[in-house]
Amino acid sequence: MPANRKTGVDLLIVCPGNNRIIYQDLATEYAAIEPPIWGALLANFARARGYAVDLIDQEGEGLSAQEIGERAIQAHPRLVATVVYGQQPSASTQNMTMANEIASQLKQVDGTLRIVMIGGHPSALPERTLRESGADFVCQGEGPRTLDALLQIPDLASGSDLAHVPGLWYWKDGLPAFTMEVPVIPQEELSRTLPGMAWDLLPMQRYRAHNWHSFAHIHDRKPYASLYTSLGCPFRCTFCCINAPFGRSTIRCWDPEFILGEMEILANRYHVENVKIADEMFVLNERHLTELCDRIIERGYKFNFWAYARVDTVKERMLDKLKKAGFNWLALGIESGSKHVRDGVQKGRFQEDDIRAIVQRIKEAGINVIGNYIFGLPDDTAESMQETLDLAVELNCEMANLYCAMAYPGSKLYSLAVERGWALPEKWHDFSQHSYEQLPLPTEHLMASEVLAFRDRAWRIYFTGPRYLEMMREKFGEEVVQHIRKMTTVPLRRKHVRENGSSAVQPANPTLSVKVDR
Repeated sequence: MPANRKTGVDLLIVCPGNNRIIYQDLATEYAAIEPPIWGALLANFARARGYAVDLIDQEGEGLSAQEIGERAIQAHPRLVATVVYGQQPSASTQNMTMANEIASQLKQVDGTLRIVMIGGHPSALPERTLRESGADFVCQGEGPRTLDALLQIPDLASGSDLAHVPGLWYWKDGLPAFTMEVPVIPQEELSRTLPGMAWDLLPMQRYRAHNWHSFAHIHDRKPYASLYTSLGCPFRCTFCCINAPFGRSTIRCWDPEFILGEMEILANRYHVENVKIADEMFVLNERHLTELCDRIIERGYKFNFWAYARVDTVKERMLDKLKKAGFNWLALGIESGSKHVRDGVQKGRFQEDDIRAIVQRIKEAGINVIGNYIFGLPDDTAESMQETLDLAVELNCEMANLYCAMAYPGSKLYSLAVERGWALPEKWHDFSQHSYEQLPLPTEHLMASEVLAFRDRAWRIYFTGPRYLEMMREKFGEEVVQHIRKMTTVPLRRKHVRENGSSAVQPANPTLSVKVDR
């Protein structure tokens, strides 16, 4: 039950994010501005239990840390929950710089405020987050049960009863202490425990789709929304940190009828058409997918969806139904053109022929493909990275995300990097793929700066390629081609890469052994 309060709200949820430090100049026109899914889920969770809740979306509202501090004074909350997530799992870490800045600002404006940090990064590094963030508490886990237990404590400043809050890191006698692990929400309880997003607390008019998501209507990127239909992922790719808040590799699905209720709100109350299904693995559970698509088709919604899939989970029989339901884009984790490199990070057992075949089948169904590729995986060489680029150019997907391998907290690569003493970015926002001081992992054969230089060259080669631009002209028109050309003129400044695209760092120990244990 809600604790008694004289003024203000019980819970203020703050969702940190600053696209300018994460995406540099690409943030102005090309990056998406997405609603904070977990912040809105937790807000609705707390409201369903009778708590008074307010929410601040920093990126959506365009606020500084100082302005958030002023809002917090007005809200006068008993508890502030800083919910640190982002547009994809790794984005939790890159938002920690701003999360820490906000915590510092909140303590400056009112030292009595009690702050709990929740999210993928805090769950992956809870003790370190408690030590360096300035927050009073850190949640290790999904968050709902921890939040509920904290809000039931009448006086959070006294420290009494904290030991009984599940999933909580806190200060005890001047030292970090942890209470107990909290189990994940069972699938059958998802709709009751997390009854949708608090859409009414979000600045819905501010969100916009990725530029490529709207290539069919490039000037209509708003309104936009993103939501989950499932949580987690059953796979164990060594570079991924998706399961840090869940403690294990698992997937749980909301009931499709419940998800249709959320879509009804988006379609009729907010007139949203562009929608991201943020599930890490939407195209996996065929029964869940089929039921959801059938209901969307029955109701006649005209959504423009995009969602994630894997090469080895897409079945040809699914594609027509996905297209009819409005799934116009599927993102495939192809990762590498080298089977040896893919095997080294436990990324499926599919062959290059499988990749080519499934991409072709998806395209034949009228669905656009986003190919995701990673350069600098532990077994990568200059030759294998070139294989990856060659495959990307051959597949000629309508969109390509070209990444460097990063040791994100919560992934096996991060544990390995710490164990072996590899250099990691000094600031959390530099875990972003687009930041100035991004420092990817070295490989057994390549320096980190060589990997980064290759990635940036590969990006330019792909998006300026004549074959790619001609395909885009045929599918989306000359205006989209000019949009892409303009995008390729926006430079990413890189500390570790010279302006000519070469490595700015000289080799220190080019024979570092960085293989992943299989």
